[in-house]
Amino acid sequence: MVFFISCKEDKKEVLEKDVAIVEEPKDVYEFGFNLNDYVVKRDTVKSGESFGQILEQNKIGYPKIYHIAEKTKETYNIARFFQAGKPYAILCSKDSLELPESFIYQPNKEEYVVINFKDSIHAFKSRKPITYVEKTVTGVITSSISETLDQKGVSAVLTNKLADDIYAWTIDFRRLQKGDRFKVIYTDKYIDDSIYGGIHDVKAAYFEHNKEPFYAFQFETDSVKGIIDYFSEEAKNLRRAFLKAPVKFSRISSRYNLRRRIAVYGYKVRAHKGTDFAAPIGTPIMATANGTVTKSERRGGNGNYVKIRHNATYETQYLHMKKRKVKVGQFVKQGDVIGWVGMTGNTGGPHVCYRFWVNGRQVDPFKQKLPEAKPISDSLKVKYLEFIKPVKIQLDSIPFDEEVVEENLKENLITQNF
Repeated sequence: MVFFISCKEDKKEVLEKDVAIVEEPKDVYEFGFNLNDYVVKRDTVKSGESFGQILEQNKIGYPKIYHIAEKTKETYNIARFFQAGKPYAILCSKDSLELPESFIYQPNKEEYVVINFKDSIHAFKSRKPITYVEKTVTGVITSSISETLDQKGVSAVLTNKLADDIYAWTIDFRRLQKGDRFKVIYTDKYIDDSIYGGIHDVKAAYFEHNKEPFYAFQFETDSVKGIIDYFSEEAKNLRRAFLKAPVKFSRISSRYNLRRRIAVYGYKVRAHKGTDFAAPIGTPIMATANGTVTKSERRGGNGNYVKIRHNATYETQYLHMKKRKVKVGQFVKQGDVIGWVGMTGNTGGPHVCYRFWVNGRQVDPFKQKLPEAKPISDSLKVKYLEFIKPVKIQLDSIPFDEEVVEENLKENLITQNF
């Protein structure tokens, strides 16, 4: 008997298994490096901590540390400028040894210094990418402009720019009226697209004070020297030739007084030919007008001081600085930082003694009829008036807060009627 066996293919049941899809980590770039290629160690410099100590704690011996510091000090003398509180990052090899290959130091939010020492030792300085975003803000004064802007979440820096830089000689911000209102077109700065860097600039402003309008438009009058001023819609310069004070957020601790008597000197008359502005040590000192530095030195009771000639008539002098920033022969613009408040020379506390010279004689700056800033030339005036046309249209088209409220109320009434 013959048996026929039919061979059928065994149907194999295919079991579907969950397949895990492993995604490659996205590249994360910072300081010009793909951070995924390293073990990244971040920290801030502690008080009393040195560059060498940090490297030594991260497996680098002192002979190599010395070699690194010597090799890179011409690019950036990190041993000299290393400061407590500043952030740093160490890029280490991605293996079990985790040996440091690069050190990155950030002296401020924008700048960073890279010191490479994996194969060859070299250093370079760079800046993080910066983005500028134009914004607008409007407000109505109820008590003060700082309070109005604070309620809108806008940096207090904008208050200072309006009060000290733009309208300092036009509007007294200590005497604003309830109902005064304003519009501002300004620029915010962002570092690496994510870190807020503060208010960068003010493009234009409109301030209505006691029902009187005050326009202000930013315009560059000298591209070579980088001189920028604010002008009205008729091209009139809103500034004076001199700032009211060489430091911000200060108070006058001693005025110009030719008959001043001091207890320390037995109440003898010792003329004080300057105006003292008290401020914390390290406060930036600004040039009160455009000019050329004629003195930058340390001498006797003056301590560290700077003297600036502004023209054939006017000179200013700034005494007792902690440190000077400018050199003789250097041109400085109004508002440029020329040094920092200190206590060098004969001084009983931190301040800057501001001296004002007219035709070679020291005088009280608050009793002078100070000149207006340099007006726009006739040739530039035409260019300026054309330049501000679209900016003025943009500024005028921004509604005030109460106008927005009124418009919303009208829309609600129309909706209810239907």
